[in-house]
Amino acid sequence: MPVPELTPETEPSAKTTLFSAALDCSSYPEIAAYGAMYADQNGDPMPLPDLLESLKVPAVRLRLWVNPANGHSSLKEVKDFATQLQQKGIKVWLSLHYSDTWADPGKQAVPLSWQQADFETLKDSLATYTARVAKEIQPAIIQIGNEINDGLLFPSGQLSVFPEQCLDLLQAGIDAVRRASPETAVMIHFAGINGATRFFKQMEALSYDLIGLSYYPLWHGHSLRALDDLIKELTETHNKELWIAETAYPFTLDWNDWTHNIVGLEEQLILPDFPATPEGQESFVRKLQEIMDKYTLARGVCYWGAELIAWKGPVATDASPWENQALFDFSNRALPALDLFSGE
Repeated sequence: MPVPELTPETEPSAKTTLFSAALDCSSYPEIAAYGAMYADQNGDPMPLPDLLESLKVPAVRLRLWVNPANGHSSLKEVKDFATQLQQKGIKVWLSLHYSDTWADPGKQAVPLSWQQADFETLKDSLATYTARVAKEIQPAIIQIGNEINDGLLFPSGQLSVFPEQCLDLLQAGIDAVRRASPETAVMIHFAGINGATRFFKQMEALSYDLIGLSYYPLWHGHSLRALDDLIKELTETHNKELWIAETAYPFTLDWNDWTHNIVGLEEQLILPDFPATPEGQESFVRKLQEIMDKYTLARGVCYWGAELIAWKGPVATDASPWENQALFDFSNRALPALDLFSGE
């Protein structure tokens, strides 16, 4: 679809978010297709969207892939789920991966249908796709890329190789959002602590609204002081709202299926402050929220994989690598940390 020209009414402007908590529940449609149910802390079973509505969770983050092989995280699936959430009064936050599968700091594969394009055509494809997504879903927040530490759409948009092209692609996505969904806030998302200062310095020419950080102790270090210092620095330097866009912590080191868990060793924990217990998980999230509360422009925390229970059963080898970091126990009952994401 053609992307219209900018008009004075759609000129970029700084936008803020009016909520301060979110959950990433991107895999829920796949999990729901298996018939899995969740339960509140009283043990009453219900579909996850109903439970989130009852808790007044203000926002849900969803990943979006361009043409995924199995249809999960496709525009159709995400749009259907987003509509269901929005009808319940839950805001939607989209993480655009600009890939047919996972995009993260180490891999940013161009979608198959875009791979033969020259740079200008690639930029136009990104803009057209972004405009379509923004127009059809009207999210509260949209990320132009996911964990783009070294850019996106490798190699054309790799920041360390083609910095100007990377910025061109990002601004094309930002402009597309402004045209198609003027009320949507635009986020630029970096994973970790090391390198974040330099990265956001490179992003200064872009007209985005929100800074997003991933913080996982496993990959980004155990120093909450370093995280605190970075949040202070970035908000003061760039005068933009900042989110911890992804984080998680285990409530146990046990497994509930035969799929390898990403976190399973005590050395991966922040000890002794945050053991792998329901109380330790809750304390970890609460500590991050306390850090955010110190700074006016530090907006909130989004928990990644909140829904990733062992949905294929106890012997599945291709299900959840995250069930010990979900916000539901091995009976699919809500854990105490989930209450921290209530809008009340």
